[in-house]
Amino acid sequence: MRNSDRQGATLKRLGIIMGAAALAAALAAAGVTALLVNIFQRQQEARNPFMRVVDITDDTEDPAEWGKNFPMQYDQYLKTSDQQRTRHGGSEALPHQPTAADPRTVVTQSKIELDPRMKRMWEGYAFAIDFREERGHAYMLEDQTYTQRHQKPQFGNCIHCHASVYVPYKKLGDGDLMKGFAEMCAMPYAEARQYVEHPVACIDCHDPDTMQLRVTRPGFLEGVKVKMKVERGIDNYDPNTMATRQEMRSFVCGQCHVEYYFRPEDKRLVYPWFEGRQADQILGYYDGIGFKDWVHAETGAPMLKAQHPEFEMWSEGTHARAGVACADCHMPYMRVGGMKISDHHVRSPLLNINNSCQTCHKAPEAELLGRAERIQDKTVEMRDKAMDALMELIDAIVAAQARGVDADILDAARMEQRRATFLIDFVEAENSVGFHAPQEAARVLFTAMDHLRQGLMLVGQPTPGGVQESVPAANPGG
Repeated sequence: MRNSDRQGATLKRLGIIMGAAALAAALAAAGVTALLVNIFQRQQEARNPFMRVVDITDDTEDPAEWGKNFPMQYDQYLKTSDQQRTRHGGSEALPHQPTAADPRTVVTQSKIELDPRMKRMWEGYAFAIDFREERGHAYMLEDQTYTQRHQKPQFGNCIHCHASVYVPYKKLGDGDLMKGFAEMCAMPYAEARQYVEHPVACIDCHDPDTMQLRVTRPGFLEGVKVKMKVERGIDNYDPNTMATRQEMRSFVCGQCHVEYYFRPEDKRLVYPWFEGRQADQILGYYDGIGFKDWVHAETGAPMLKAQHPEFEMWSEGTHARAGVACADCHMPYMRVGGMKISDHHVRSPLLNINNSCQTCHKAPEAELLGRAERIQDKTVEMRDKAMDALMELIDAIVAAQARGVDADILDAARMEQRRATFLIDFVEAENSVGFHAPQEAARVLFTAMDHLRQGLMLVGQPTPGGVQESVPAANPGG
C-alpha cells in the first residue's frame, strides 16, 4: 500500500474516533444536563411543597378544595375508604341490602354477633343493639349516621369525634367555637347531623394559612388543660401555642381517639382526666361524681361504657416514652418525586411495616409483624378470660337477686360489675388490642379480674378459675 493510501486510512480512522468521542461527549453532556435539571426540579419541588391553585380560608370545610392545592395528600386521604383486615383489627366489606333507613350497600361484621358476651355485657345500652367492626376515616360519619344505636336517643355530642365540626361549631356559635360546641352537644342527633357534611377533614388538623398542625376539638382543648395541670402543674395550657411540633403529631389524633363522657346536666362532652389518664384513675373520677351511662338490664348495676381510649393507652407505652408520635406510625413519611410528605392513608402500621416500623426497628418485616401479633394474641387471651368471668358474675348477681340476697350486698356486687366491665371495655374499645402499652393493658385486665373476684365473693360464688375463697391459708409453722 502506498504511503498516501496509508495516510488516508489513518486519517479516516482518526476522524471516526474523533466523531465517536465528540458524540460520546455530547451524550454525556446531555445526560449530565438532564440530571442537573432533574435535581434542580426535585429541589424546587422540595422547596415549594404545594402550588396554590385555590384560596383556602378558615371556613373552607370541603377537603376536595384543599385537595386542589395538595393533590398527593388528598389522594392518600381518599384511600381511608379501603377496608383491609389485620389479625385482630380492621374490617371486611360485607354486602348490605339498602333500605330507606340505611342506604349503605357495604357494612362490616357485627361484633356482638361474633361475640355474644359483648351484647350481654352492655345489656340495656345502645351498644347491645349494634356494634360493628371499625372502618376508616372515610366512613366515620356515614357509619354513625346509620347505626341502629339510634333506636335509643342520641345527642349531637357524639358528632364531636365523627365529623368535620370546626366550621359548623363556629357557625353555630356566631364565630365562637366553644359556644357552638355547647349548642351542638345539647341538640338531638338528627338536628345536629344537619349541620355537618364531611368526616374528619383537612381543616380539623391544619391551619389554612400556614398548614401547621393545630387542635380544633373543644373537648380536647378543655381536657388537655386539665391533663397538663394534673401532670405538670401548668395553668391554662394551650396546645396550639405551647406544644412542640412532635407533641402536636399526637395531639391532633388525641382530639378524638380518647375516652370521654357526656355531662348529664347539659350533655357536654368532657374528657375525664381530672385524676389522671389511666383506666382506674378515670374510673375513680366517675365513681367520685356518681356518673353512669346506663343501668344494666339484668342486674340493675349503674354502668359505664368506655369509648376509644387510644391516646390514654398509648401514653402509657414505650413508644410514647421514647417520643414516638401517633403520626410516626399511622402516617409515616413517604416520598413522592422529590417531596417528602406524611402518608394521609391513616391505617394500621401492620399494613405498612416498611415505612411505619423499619425506620427504627432494623428487623425483617415478618419478625416485626410476629412480635406485634404475639402481643395482641396474649391481650385477647387475657380479655377472653376476663369476659368469661364477667359472665359468671352477671349470672351470680341475677341468681342472688332471685334468692333475695340483702340489698346492700347486691349493690356492692353491682359496683364490682360496673368497675370490672369498664376496665375490660377500656382494653376492648382501645383499637391497638394491647399493642400501644402491653403491660398497661395487662394491668387493667388484672385489675378487672380483681373486681370480678370481689363481686363473686360478695354473692357467695367461686372466684374466677375455680379457687374457693374459703380455703384456709397455709400454716407457716406446719
